[in-house]
Amino acid sequence: MRIGVLGSGLMGGRLGTVFARTGHVVTFSYSRDPSKLARLARRAGPKARAATPREAVADADAVLLAVHWTRVRHVLRQAGSLAGKTVITCSLPMSADDSRLVLGPSTSGAEELARRAKGAHVVSAFGTAPSEVLLPAFARRRRHNRPDMVFCGDDATAKRTAARLIRDAGFHPVDVGGLSAARSIEPFALLVARLAYQGRGGPRVAYRFERLGRSRAAARPR
Repeated sequence: MRIGVLGSGLMGGRLGTVFARTGHVVTFSYSRDPSKLARLARRAGPKARAATPREAVADADAVLLAVHWTRVRHVLRQAGSLAGKTVITCSLPMSADDSRLVLGPSTSGAEELARRAKGAHVVSAFGTAPSEVLLPAFARRRRHNRPDMVFCGDDATAKRTAARLIRDAGFHPVDVGGLSAARSIEPFALLVARLAYQGRGGPRVAYRFERLGRSRAAARPR
């Protein structure tokens, strides 16, 4: 799969690296420092390269949006049309000082992104994982008890693509419905962040859901 990454911070860099190491062709983009993109590509391996946002999305099968909410409009202008593209967003609609969500509860960042990126098939995923847990989860991907990862979207094909990438990253995909479910996912991401960065034990925090009364093997399709 060809994946264009819009965003060179911790989430974009680490997820792009994980995807490249699973064999996907990854293009890193959107940084004030082009040398940073080149370093990300080198570290991710031979399946990765650096380019402009427009080049990153041009032939991408999936686009990962991983920028601060205050930069979304800017990166979308640089990327150009995303019509028909699967766009996976882990960008939460945070205020400039990261103190609060600026959207909700009657809408969400993912829904607002879908309005801005006309014709794109938006899926909300990966926003509930601290960046520090991504590489450890990938390293443990062969284990039976993977951490869960909630995701949502309105397009079935885009959701299948997102579920594949969630599995590739070492998580178990949990489909919670249409894109409006992001209204619940985004506040949940703040809870995970609170546990990661204000709780004890460090930021490598993941989660699993358990349905009581059913065995885990029965509850999780292979």
